[in-house]
Amino acid sequence: METEIRKSLEALLAAITSGNGQVIAEEMLKLDDYVDRGSAGLHPQLVHFLRNRSYAKARMFLAGDAEIPTGICGGGRPRG
Repeated sequence: METEIRKSLEALLAAITSGNGQVIAEEMLKLDDYVDRGSAGLHPQLVHFLRNRSYAKARMFLAGDAEIPTGICGGGRPRG
């Protein structure tokens, strides 16, 4: 399923760049469906990014990038 997610993320981000609203809507629906159907088998961090619509971070995660920026949630680090 990660291959399909990766393809959908690439299509979505390209559509955002080009301003293609139809493709944006279609790919967001696909990504929501992937999470709904496969969240049990996906890495929890990937599910977190997809559920929060952090699509660039999801793409970075799938690419194995170790330098994903921390968001407002703090990246799962304890608040103190």
